[in-house]
Amino acid sequence: MRRSSSYLAGAAARLAAGAALVVALSAPAAADSGDDGFTIKDPRITESSGLVASRLHPGIYWTHNDSDDGPYLYAVDSKTGETVATVTMSGVGAPRDVEAISLGPDGDLYVGDIGDNLGGTWNHVWIYKLPEPKVLEDQTVRATQYVVKYSDGPRNAEALMVHPKTGRVYIADKNEDGGHLYEGPARLSPSGTNVFRPVATIDLWVTDGAFSPDGRQLALRGYFGGIAYSWNDGKPKRQGRLNVPLQGQGESVTYTPDGSRLMYGSEGKDSPVQPGSVPGGGSGSKSPSESGGSGSANGDGGTGLSTGAKGALAVGAVLVVVLGVRRLLRRS
Repeated sequence: MRRSSSYLAGAAARLAAGAALVVALSAPAAADSGDDGFTIKDPRITESSGLVASRLHPGIYWTHNDSDDGPYLYAVDSKTGETVATVTMSGVGAPRDVEAISLGPDGDLYVGDIGDNLGGTWNHVWIYKLPEPKVLEDQTVRATQYVVKYSDGPRNAEALMVHPKTGRVYIADKNEDGGHLYEGPARLSPSGTNVFRPVATIDLWVTDGAFSPDGRQLALRGYFGGIAYSWNDGKPKRQGRLNVPLQGQGESVTYTPDGSRLMYGSEGKDSPVQPGSVPGGGSGSKSPSESGGSGSANGDGGTGLSTGAKGALAVGAVLVVVLGVRRLLRRS
């Protein structure tokens, strides 16, 4: 029997409504705490490539754009997603490819201008250090610039981590087939060249990393997954996989100030920052399995589904709509 256009429209609407319900169920529940996730709303931030939780200002996360922006850092309120302060770094020249940000035990922000879009051909990169502003307002802050080279030659990198106890700086290079964790000198020198040396092999295409607040764990993420390592006195030991959410271009990760969750960021306009569980339990959480199972620590309401799995369900629902409508049209 030939279906009428009104019948087809109604059927399509019912299918779309069902898909919308699945998508809604897959989204995290709204909450007052930004630690449950938020969206970066500043139209200037389209390539958020690094993320770190403020220690001075609860609920504030510092981020920055990738290349072609300038010496700017943005303080984003996780409760609203709005930028509450823009910091302009002075004394650093023109940044080339800013990829990472971290906080040291001295309360300073460390910014990694360590990307190399030419595939590891720049003979040096830079780290900038500046005090985290005590007042959240638009301002210019003078930064110290450090020259960085690698003992085994130039390379591309997007992950810079400062150990919260020793203050030592580490960089993980970005290599699709896996790379290395590099250790900097005990203290960075603003006048000489700081040589970073490989200290561990990393089996991951790394886009960012972070130390836990107590310094006992190192989390490294990539586009499609991540690995947690126990720090083991500077000899990283693989601890488990990270449940990295499905994101458009996953570029950043940081721990919440209490260490109970990981927060994952992505590039793009109106980019989401999403929470994830911490292998080993973090603070006040149950320990997941060695394989990185999340349980309810991902904020999934006890369903056992990670954010990435829910995203996959949402995508599947959309496909159901498309296929269903096409089938109805063929029958007509």
